[in-house]
Amino acid sequence: MASKGKVCLAYSGGLDTSCILKWLINDYGYEVVCFLADVGQDEDWEQVRAKAKKLGASKMIITDLRKEFVEDFCFRAVQCNAQYEGRYLLGTSLARPVIARAQMKVAQEEGCQIVSHGCTGKGIYQRIGLSSLLITVYQEMTNADLRMPRFNFVTEFTYAHPKIEIIAPWRIPQFFERFQGRNDLLDYAAKMGIPVNSTKAKPYSMDDNIAHCSYESGQLEDPSKPPPPDMWTRTNNPMTGPHTPHSVTVQFEKGIPVKVGFEGKTYTDSLELFITLNEIGKLHGIGRIDIVENRYVGIKSRGCYDSPAMTILRTAHLDLEGLVMDGKVRSLRDQFVTHSWSEILYNGLYFSPEREFVENSLLFSQQRVNGEVRLQCYRGNVFIVGRSSDTEKLYSEEESSMDSLENFSPVDTTGFININSIRLKKYGLQKLESGESLAKSRSQTIK
Repeated sequence: MASKGKVCLAYSGGLDTSCILKWLINDYGYEVVCFLADVGQDEDWEQVRAKAKKLGASKMIITDLRKEFVEDFCFRAVQCNAQYEGRYLLGTSLARPVIARAQMKVAQEEGCQIVSHGCTGKGIYQRIGLSSLLITVYQEMTNADLRMPRFNFVTEFTYAHPKIEIIAPWRIPQFFERFQGRNDLLDYAAKMGIPVNSTKAKPYSMDDNIAHCSYESGQLEDPSKPPPPDMWTRTNNPMTGPHTPHSVTVQFEKGIPVKVGFEGKTYTDSLELFITLNEIGKLHGIGRIDIVENRYVGIKSRGCYDSPAMTILRTAHLDLEGLVMDGKVRSLRDQFVTHSWSEILYNGLYFSPEREFVENSLLFSQQRVNGEVRLQCYRGNVFIVGRSSDTEKLYSEEESSMDSLENFSPVDTTGFININSIRLKKYGLQKLESGESLAKSRSQTIK
């Protein structure tokens, strides 16, 4: 039977994409080229190749994106101190753009008319993210006139290449009505002879890369119950970690980690230093979180994540900024850049003008973030033990000393206090005129 077309499927070898691969071939007669991005996940690549071939893929392409992922996305997140809703370090969100970019390149090279992915129906990247990423990246790669007005992703995509399509199974009724959840997929996998690691006893979904591993679904959907102790893959149990801490130094240039020192060895290669920090963090159980987060579509979702290297780097970077970064710039960055950039990435809008706008502010804020941080890793924690900078001079030990009045006169504070008290005195008079006593505590005055 002639193929209906050629599909480039973002394939992980997991439950969802293995079932989608079989579904695309058996139910719709497509030829499928499987694309897998190596972003640091723990996989047996030969086993993945063999599995894709067994399920009917015409080709299996694996691209090593680890260094690109670390340098272009993980390190940018470190510069930003990125975290969504104050806790999630965005491991999955950071990986999606680099995967989409590489998938569209493969689709173009292999002559595919269709691209497909397995993002779940309630996930961010299904609703607005990955499809938009794929569309935007393809538009960029077709060398269309980028001076055209940027109306929206679909307009650009249609202009650039009107014939390519996106198959998002979890948005197609024929698929999601047949497979309403992971148990249905497990039944289908058993029927079709698809080997999978998930079981009905452990049906949670995992997304692993060098930045983190995420765990969702299954028994985790009850937020009152703790995650299974044997679930975590990137961190050991912090309660049973080493009895002594490990000392580490991290050196930054313009907010980017450029050198890690550990046990007499120095690591300067971006990928090598990141892997080293992951190993240290795993040993001490650093970077575990268990949260309920708010997704873009309005649904609350329970997610568990372990991100050892990202947690260590973020802690060190935050500390160094206290030493070398202008206070007002840091305050504005915290209020505007960190929050906005993190939310943009979480919502799947990396390829957007607002991300570029915010990121330009971020890069300016990091121009003087140069120095070294000394820290200790121990049983789930990162302890800062010192920081220094050979180039940045905002901190002065002489000025900060309680035993010195160098460059500082206590008399100068009189005018400062008087100026600021003008407004506050008027506020106090207003309170007195309204019958409120400033001598009483707030709990006594509020009725």
